[in-house]
Amino acid sequence: MTIVNGREVILSVRNLKQYFNEGKKNEVRAINNISFDVYKGETFGLVGESGSGKSTTGRAIIKLSDITSGSIIFKGRDITNIYNRKDSLEFRKSMQMIFQDPYASLNPKMSIMEIIGGALDVHGMYPSRKERNERVYELLDTVGLNREYASRYPREFSGGQCQRVGIARALAVKPDFIIADEAISALDVSIQAQVVNLMKKLKINRKLTYMFIAHDLSMVKYISDRIAVMNAGRILELAASDELYRAPLHPYTESLLSAIPTPYPDEERKRHRIYYDCKYHTYDDETKVKLNEISPEHFVYCHEDEIPFYVKKYNQFNRK
Repeated sequence: MTIVNGREVILSVRNLKQYFNEGKKNEVRAINNISFDVYKGETFGLVGESGSGKSTTGRAIIKLSDITSGSIIFKGRDITNIYNRKDSLEFRKSMQMIFQDPYASLNPKMSIMEIIGGALDVHGMYPSRKERNERVYELLDTVGLNREYASRYPREFSGGQCQRVGIARALAVKPDFIIADEAISALDVSIQAQVVNLMKKLKINRKLTYMFIAHDLSMVKYISDRIAVMNAGRILELAASDELYRAPLHPYTESLLSAIPTPYPDEERKRHRIYYDCKYHTYDDETKVKLNEISPEHFVYCHEDEIPFYVKKYNQFNRK
């Protein structure tokens, strides 16, 4: 595997594009030439408003949709053109996804035993039914669900319980990398905290790597090591979690952070909402526009002529 900044890269995305209706008047550039690395053992946050391309990026990486161009290197192997069954099974055993809607992602006609055990059957991981069922019970214990639930159906559970089943299903084949696509957005706030804490615990105990896709910036900060901010199919800023919140450089990042409500009424009344006008960052010539490193491992999407401005802005944060 590749080593960057002394850390092992488990996923490397380069010049990824995902266009819909390409070449037509209604062409949509859902992913517009993005590149980034995910280090082994970290939680990589991907944030942005609805329609920014976050979920499309996750689905492209796990090969739920064909990309327009670019490359995806996972564990040192280019998975962009994997199509045969053997290679696909090997890849999907290493990478799993937790979906946004905990109800829609589970087959209502299948029991929890069948939903979780199905992945084990596809990969032929357990030779006997007894061993396979015992593995399902173990997974239910892991995600905090009673073993008796194995015989029940998704309609009998709450959203939080269904999402725990989704996590158990993702863990079933012992993956190295899990993409959590808005995995908590459909849950109550108290349940969100439980699911996120469970994911953090599993990450440590099972040495997992996460890509955590969400629009809730406060929750992303809590769980992520590094965060990429996405808008209109592009990554506009990428930095360590604490660094991004301490010194947001791109105006779009500032706008997102200013939208986070506070639990204190007096502070909330004084909170100043920053509005982002994308026309100020629409470039006629994009050949000199890319993610530029403003400070160590803090990148901003900008024209090369804008770099001095962002460096000055970053230094101002340091003086505060």
